[in-house]
Amino acid sequence: MARIGIIGAGSWGSALAVLLHNNGHEVCMWSKLEDEIEMLKLRHEHKSLPGVKLSEEIQFTVDLKEAVRGKDLLVLAVASAYTRQTAKLLAKVVSPGQVIVNVSKGIEDHTLMTLSQVVEEEVPQAVVAVMSGPSHAEEVGRGLPTTIVVGAEKKETAQFVQNIFMSEVFRVYISPDVLGMELGGALKNVVALAAGIADGLGYGDNTKAALITRGIIEIARLGTAMGGKYETFCGLSGIGDLIVTCASMHSRNRRAGILIGKGYTMEEAMKEVNMVVEGVYSAKAAMALAKKYQVSLPIIEQVNAVLFDHKNAADAVRELMLRDRKMEISQEWG
Repeated sequence: MARIGIIGAGSWGSALAVLLHNNGHEVCMWSKLEDEIEMLKLRHEHKSLPGVKLSEEIQFTVDLKEAVRGKDLLVLAVASAYTRQTAKLLAKVVSPGQVIVNVSKGIEDHTLMTLSQVVEEEVPQAVVAVMSGPSHAEEVGRGLPTTIVVGAEKKETAQFVQNIFMSEVFRVYISPDVLGMELGGALKNVVALAAGIADGLGYGDNTKAALITRGIIEIARLGTAMGGKYETFCGLSGIGDLIVTCASMHSRNRRAGILIGKGYTMEEAMKEVNMVVEGVYSAKAAMALAKKYQVSLPIIEQVNAVLFDHKNAADAVRELMLRDRKMEISQEWG
C-alpha cells in the first residue's frame, strides 16, 4: 500500500482517487476551494462526475501540508492554467526526492514550457513524472478499461508510478520521452477544437478523419523538431489521445469546438462548457513554438484564427481545403 496525495480535486483527480483507492492505496485529496472539499466530504461525489462514488475512506482537505507530508506519491491534477501557482505552493511543503506525477495536459502560453518543466522549475527538490494517454475521467471513474503511459527521466521513477497505478482495468506503459508525451497531450486538444468546429458546422466523418490524420502529422512535425520521438506520436499519448479527444462527447475541447462551429464566440463556448478548455490555452503556445522552430501547422493556425481573430469557421475550413497542392509523403517517384 502506498500513501497518495492528490493535488486538485476536480473530475480527473476524483477519478484517479477512485482508481488508486481500488488499488488498495491510502488516498488524500486536496483542493484550494473550500466549497469543493465540503461537497466531496458531504456527497462523496464530484458534481462534474455524477454517479462516480468516492469511498468513505478517502480523505479530503484544504490543508496542503496534510495532503503532502509523508506521502509516497503526489498526483498533480490541477488544470494547466493553475499548474505554476499550485507548484509554488507545493515548493514550500514537498520533501527532497518526493515524486510528483503531473496528469494535466498543456503548454504554458507565456513561457512555452511544458507542465513538467514548470513543476521542475518551481519544485526543484521533487522528482517529476508525467502521465498521459486516452483517458476520460468519466470512464476511468467507472472502471472501464483504459491504457495510458507514464514518462520520467529515470526508468525506476516510471516503474514506481506504473506499479502504483496498474490494475486489471488500468494498463500502464512507461516511456523516457517525457517531452514527446507532453507535446502530444497538449497539442491534441487544439486539433480536437478543430474537430469539434467541423462537427458544429455539420461536416461528416470524412472531415473528422482528415483532421485527425493531418492533425497528428502537425503534432509530430513540431514535436520531433523540438526533440520528441516520432514513435511517441504514433502511440497512446499521441494518436491514441488525439482520436479519443476528437471523437468523444466527454471531450470538453470537442464540445467547445462544436459550439464555436455553431456560431458561439470562444468566450461563450468556454462559459457554456463550464470547464477549463485546455486547447484554448495551448493554441497560442503552439503557434509561438511553430514560429520558433520554423514548422508549418496549418490546422492549428486556422484554429488560432477562429479563436482569437474572429475568423469565420467555415472560411477557415475552406482555406485548409484550398491550400497549395502537396505530396502526402516525402518519397518521390523514381
